[in-house]
Amino acid sequence: MTQLKRKIRFGTFGSGFPNGAGGWKAAEALADGAVNFEAYRQVAQTAERGLFDFAFIADSAYITKDSIPYFLSRFEPATVLSALAVVTRNIGLVGTFTTSFSEPFTTARQLASLDKISHGRAGWNAVTSALEGLGRNHSHERLHEHAVRYRIANEYLEVVKGLWDSWEDDAFVRNKDSGQYVDFDKMHTLNHKGEFFSVQGPLNLERSEQGRPVIFQAGGSEEGIDLAARTADGVYSRHSDLARATVYSNVLRSKAVSYGRAATDILIFPTITPIVADTKEEAEYKYQQLIESVSIDEALKVLSRFFSFFDFKQFPLDEPLPELGDIGKDSFKSTAELYLKMAKEENLTLRQLALRVATPKGDYVGTPVEVADKVQSIFETGIVDGFIIGGGLRDFVDRVIPILQERGIYRAEYESDTLRGNLGLAYPTNRYTSLRTQSPQAGVAVSA
Repeated sequence: MTQLKRKIRFGTFGSGFPNGAGGWKAAEALADGAVNFEAYRQVAQTAERGLFDFAFIADSAYITKDSIPYFLSRFEPATVLSALAVVTRNIGLVGTFTTSFSEPFTTARQLASLDKISHGRAGWNAVTSALEGLGRNHSHERLHEHAVRYRIANEYLEVVKGLWDSWEDDAFVRNKDSGQYVDFDKMHTLNHKGEFFSVQGPLNLERSEQGRPVIFQAGGSEEGIDLAARTADGVYSRHSDLARATVYSNVLRSKAVSYGRAATDILIFPTITPIVADTKEEAEYKYQQLIESVSIDEALKVLSRFFSFFDFKQFPLDEPLPELGDIGKDSFKSTAELYLKMAKEENLTLRQLALRVATPKGDYVGTPVEVADKVQSIFETGIVDGFIIGGGLRDFVDRVIPILQERGIYRAEYESDTLRGNLGLAYPTNRYTSLRTQSPQAGVAVSA
């Protein structure tokens, strides 16, 4: 048999937020994009026109006066993704839902509903939550310690997956002639009693065309990597440079193998922010305009969020950061550690670090061919499976995607009607089904 050529995959942030902390002020931006469904629709349909695998909506349920402006008022994921399901046909719809301050049954039902509404296009970005104030919005004084949050998350995900298996694929007969609506022999009650959760079940919703939603995870800490290696179908990574991406990929995939999974069972998606123009100089100018749209106060607010809103204003702007100890250890731990390491290795001043975080540049700035070359070179190492496009979506779709298609490393049409199918992920066998000989979805392998 001829082996199919490996194809690159893309996702994008599906929100109506403009690029960068100050992007909402740009002439072409909808200033109220965070709460304007038209902005979300435009993003999702542009990404779908580019044959992207999914649109991903980040979320948090805590704000302060120092929050990024468009975080102060924004839609919650389940509602807006359900609306996007109606105005799209193929693109996956991935939402962020916390494992720390919600009930597994509720999350399982919300995501299963989105999966049915969208005919098998739902995904879950499972997060443990990293902002201290989230606890106070959910009847807790503070966040659980980092390691405890991940113990909770491991059990939470197992409960949710168990609930998604409440019904076998063909349980709902709905035979009008015989009068049989459902085969109750194919209904299964979870009866979970664990360290943190007690959930009876079954879930009052059948499985979708893709079996169950695709699970994504973004943690880069030791505990986060362990959770992803156990349970995730895909991961979001902050490492888009070759050296760091290689280390991350090797650690994650070897960990997955230690849990009995194949190294290829987890898809890795670093985030990049491509800036595309006719010339390299014009692309650099566009980046400078982006930097100038963000004040240093706005940049410091962006930086502080990854450290539970630590007050960086107490330090001189044009001197290197002092030692900060374990600040951020119970917040966005891996991201905080990455930024502090970056600042130390490159001897960045506070001003330089804040602007770097608020307006990320990376190595994807240039002509369409230059950006395509860079994307292809990283992809063909095999250490990543695709990228999350963090900005410049329309230019990337219109000018870079055609080049990747011409080179034969990107699809010319969607392969499947489901997110799982388009990602090339195996159809998940229901844990209660004793034997399954083939997938309900042609051409896709079956796994437990």
